Amino acid sequence: MGLDFGYAGTVTKNEGTSLLHAVVDRGVTFFDTDEIYGPYSNEKMVGEALQPVWDQVVIATKFGLDAEQGLNVLNSRPEHIRRVTEASFMRLGTDYLDRHYQHRVDPKVPIEEVAGVR
Repeated sequence: MGLDFGYAGTVTKNEGTSLLHAVVDRGVTFFDTDEIYGPYSNEKMVGEALQPVWDQVVIATKFGLDAEQGLNVLNSRPEHIRRVTEASFMRLGTDYLDRHYQHRVDPKVPIEEVAGVR
């Protein structure tokens, strides 16, 4: 989140890549991102930077917020989850996710529907 959104100022692609490589070299193996961070740009930066060490790290990303509607708009409808998951695959440069979980509970969608999305 802090690479280009939230708690820290924006870093360049080169700065972010260097930072991610440095923390991997120091033993960090878990990286958590979200489409909402940026929005969209953090997943892309994480995916590109960690591609060479993909087999050595765990990448997590989330769903449940609607980046198109605003940073605090909940959306865990199954069709939305499917759409943003496919988009996350593209930005991260992969065809699978190590961890994928709900960022915020959407009280309008029963949890059973969320858990059953394929």
